[in-house]
Amino acid sequence: MSRIGKKPVAMPSGVTANVEGQTLTVKGPKGSLSMALLNDLVTTTIDDGSISIKPLTASQRARAAWGMQRTQVQNLVTGVTEGFTKVLEINGVGYRANIQGKNLKLQLGYSHDVNYAVPDGIDVKTPDATTIEISGIDRQQVGQVAAEIRRWRKPEPYKGKGIKYRGEYIFRKEGKKK
Repeated sequence: MSRIGKKPVAMPSGVTANVEGQTLTVKGPKGSLSMALLNDLVTTTIDDGSISIKPLTASQRARAAWGMQRTQVQNLVTGVTEGFTKVLEINGVGYRANIQGKNLKLQLGYSHDVNYAVPDGIDVKTPDATTIEISGIDRQQVGQVAAEIRRWRKPEPYKGKGIKYRGEYIFRKEGKKK
């Protein structure tokens, strides 16, 4: 039995949910999100103030989808109420970032500047030259944008130069010895 799947998803005040066919739509103060439901594996019911997920059968696939579906519904509710944020830190001499309109300009030690076009629904801020804050209501999209920016210069293990997530531990290696 899924411990996560058993818990109903609580909807705070100001959040409404609607199931139409195989689509769940959640509306809140920050916007609206929708997702496709796995109707052949789990059932989704909306009670007063909560959304419940139950497996249709006792099969392995249905039990595996049960907890995942509940977590995705929780991410929708959290996204439309609070939103999600990822913070990237840039380490390295001369490495910096700044936002210019809808483009993020990165200077990462290449012979050219890297221009990253920020997708719709994502808000990128650069409070200082070495910090990038990515926020939005869709958790998957926020994580995807952070991963695409980080991919330009991953942190290396010798000096720790590169783009890393805030709080990420970089395993450091010792250099060559004579």
